[in-house]
Amino acid sequence: MDSRQRARATTRVAALSVASNSLLVLLKLVVGIAIGSVAVISEAVHSAVDLVAALIALFAVRAAAVPADDDHPYGHGKAENISGTIEALLIFGAAAYIIWEAGRKLLSDHEVEMLGWGIAVMALSAVVNTIVSEMLLRVARAADSVALEADGWHLRTDVYTSVGVAAALSVIALTGRFVPTLHAHWIDPVAAICVALMIIHAAWRLTIRSARDLMDMALPEEEEHAIRAVLEAHAPAVRGYHKLRTRKAGSQRFVDVHMLVDPEMTVAASHQVADEVTDGITSRLPRTAVVVHIEPCEPDCGDRCGPNCLVRAGGRAGAAATGDRGAG
Repeated sequence: MDSRQRARATTRVAALSVASNSLLVLLKLVVGIAIGSVAVISEAVHSAVDLVAALIALFAVRAAAVPADDDHPYGHGKAENISGTIEALLIFGAAAYIIWEAGRKLLSDHEVEMLGWGIAVMALSAVVNTIVSEMLLRVARAADSVALEADGWHLRTDVYTSVGVAAALSVIALTGRFVPTLHAHWIDPVAAICVALMIIHAAWRLTIRSARDLMDMALPEEEEHAIRAVLEAHAPAVRGYHKLRTRKAGSQRFVDVHMLVDPEMTVAASHQVADEVTDGITSRLPRTAVVVHIEPCEPDCGDRCGPNCLVRAGGRAGAAATGDRGAG
């Protein structure tokens, strides 16, 4: 998927998420108020947060698709990470509101009416969000989009909570029909609190996922292993490497490495090796910007490459065994 295809696919599915959430917010709010169900109203709040998240995601994927410019030479990919972090904060706020409202209902004597409408709108919500979340997550995997992944998991959480609320309302309806003396309407606010707890769990996962790249954390171990494999596959032209640094912004990866070659190698030849290494890394990790700094491999290097030396016997094995990030 090239950058143009990625931009079209991510924008289209993000817009679909906005449309579906708008419809569900309206339905849940109207039905929740009409039947007096705090659980359904909490789901309306949940969907409203999802709607805001979908709008943020739509903005983020459009911003991230803008090519690098003079003011943003590394591109705009971190717009997606910022989007995910903001979405997580919104979810925490929504969960706090739901718990507060459910607590008030638990302390009061409230009853839910017209339970069939509540069950129906929750079932519809679960079906719609299952379809849309699957589309979001599929495009997110293909495009490596943090913003769409966050939006997809929001909706997937909404599926689970909608099913839970529908089940709670069904229990209240069945109890009222077959055991009318048993007052089971307390299940409604308890179900709302369970919804809130699930939302908090999803928000915490999203916070970790989105914020890690804002701190320029290294790429996952398996991706760095792929980079090392490419460098080591070019021995003996590549005699060693060090100062391997990696990070990610949105779907864009960045790799910097100091690569050691024969000091007698010409500039043209060393440049060719660097190009081959770059091509090897980008073929394994698409959307990766690679910067290779060429250095001469001297006999008195003072163990500069450490376990990443490809000249000494066992150098390659040592690199694989230690998993060293080559910061020396």
